Amino acid sequence: MMGTNILRFLLSVLVVSLLILIILLIKKVLKKHMSQQVHYKIWYFLFIPLITLIFPWNFLRVGEKLEYFKSLLSFNTNTTPKHKQLSTVQPSETVNNNLIHDFTLSVNKKTPDFFNHTFIVCWVIGMIFFLGVALYANYQISKMKKGATTIHDLKTNELLDACKKVVGVKRNIIVQESSLITSPITLGILQPYIFLPHKTLEEFSLNKLKYVFLHELSHHKRKDVFINYVMWAFQIIYWFNPLVWIALKRMRIDRELACDASVLNLLDESGYIEYGYTIIEYADKKHNYAFGQFSSGIGGTKQQIKQRIQNIANYTGDSKLMKWKDKLIYICLGIIVVLPSSFISATASTDDVYHFNEKNAIYENLSSYFDNYQGSFVLFDSANKQYRIYNREMSKQRVSPDSTYKIYSALFALESNVISPRRNKQIWDGTVYPIKEWNTNQNLSTALQNSVNWYFQHLDQKVGKKQLQSNFHKINYGNEDLSGGLDNYWIESSLKISPIEQVQLLYALGENRLGFKEENIHAVKKALFIDKKNQGQLYGKTGTGKVNGKNINGWFIGFVKKNNHSYYFAINIQNKNGHATGKKAAEIARRILKDKHIF
Repeated sequence: MMGTNILRFLLSVLVVSLLILIILLIKKVLKKHMSQQVHYKIWYFLFIPLITLIFPWNFLRVGEKLEYFKSLLSFNTNTTPKHKQLSTVQPSETVNNNLIHDFTLSVNKKTPDFFNHTFIVCWVIGMIFFLGVALYANYQISKMKKGATTIHDLKTNELLDACKKVVGVKRNIIVQESSLITSPITLGILQPYIFLPHKTLEEFSLNKLKYVFLHELSHHKRKDVFINYVMWAFQIIYWFNPLVWIALKRMRIDRELACDASVLNLLDESGYIEYGYTIIEYADKKHNYAFGQFSSGIGGTKQQIKQRIQNIANYTGDSKLMKWKDKLIYICLGIIVVLPSSFISATASTDDVYHFNEKNAIYENLSSYFDNYQGSFVLFDSANKQYRIYNREMSKQRVSPDSTYKIYSALFALESNVISPRRNKQIWDGTVYPIKEWNTNQNLSTALQNSVNWYFQHLDQKVGKKQLQSNFHKINYGNEDLSGGLDNYWIESSLKISPIEQVQLLYALGENRLGFKEENIHAVKKALFIDKKNQGQLYGKTGTGKVNGKNINGWFIGFVKKNNHSYYFAINIQNKNGHATGKKAAEIARRILKDKHIF
């Protein structure tokens, strides 16, 4: 899970970085074909990948809708008449009282946990630092508010009201003077403030003050203060990415240029020069307080003021053609953003979690059976079409199937005529394995009972990756991802499946709804037989995921046939101390089945 989350985050970093480069390229190539408003607002597209990363897509059940449409397009189920059920399968003569042996080998992760933990620790430390800076900045803002003097001058407040009508601002705006700043700034989301430098009223005429108010009120009108906070959140998350720092710096410059354009749009041409002179008054008077990142204001560096004066001198208003170009750029950039963002959201919402429709499901508390294990138990009563589920979240969480996959490896080999129900012996090549039961020739039954890796790896090699992939698509096996390599994709690698999907597949297998030959399914079922008592027969397969010497993932899946009733089940357990094995999962499952009077 941790590795997957890091992968998602790195994908978002990649998408954001590419998006910054695309926006910079668009601004350079189409500079003369974009209004100042678009030059600024196209930076808003940067925030979309962030929203798709953190948005709770599961809340909207988007994935379930995708799965529903996927099921509508699937024609591989329910194609076989129900009379071909496997109720006629007879168990093998030998009863395996010790269950199927839960043998497994440890795999080594290419990316050790140490790397993941180091990455997360460094990232969190950086976020804490920048979050601390943000908190300190807001402390400074609070301190400035307490030390500032509210302006009660009648003419100034009348001028402010007149400017609010011109700009179109209806909210109450508090105007204060502060000795902590050298140029006017705008702050406050819930309660907007305009802060003026100390003695502004003494040094400025009402005419110049009018342009200051028009500028600051335009910031309020455009929600620039709110955008400043979003930018800070963006910077806190991607603090390590230099492209983000460059983008946000350019965005702040474009913010002031766009605000200037908004003010000029309210003036006649005779006011352009006076507005320009007012800006020049604040050249190089930008304060260095931390809260400067949260404020918008009329001041800036000499270089920024020079660029703004040039823009004011060249301002001609936006023509209809320019407005159409702006819309076209928005649409094109929107498409560019939506495609990679959809990729991230799809990765985040549909790959690792199965979207179960929860119809006919009863959730129950079986935590007393799981002791120190995290896990889920899913039981499906085929006669009543009823699910009984413990742990809603984990029942939908996809994890590696480990050796439980061997059920389907055997089935695929039978369907591809690599082996047959009667001729399924594989010759041991002499490689000495640490599990002595593996160091001999195997047939399908012994290979499943002893969970012999090399036997099923041989089968997969002979079937071929192309045919295997086709089979995975055919039966909708979990995430259907074979990218982990033909020998290992099912051993704590790319292939993942949830407990609910395990049960659904077993049900489809039992009901012969997978579209495979009945004799092949019969052979697999026969090899899965474990035990019988009273009127019931137990079939199943264990699986253990062992990584770097630790047993992190335990499975037991199967079914019980009793009095013409079929119960399909899957249990998955996980343990942070490395004690999660298939054998333990089987012990828990048998206790639950016994207490439910099923087996």
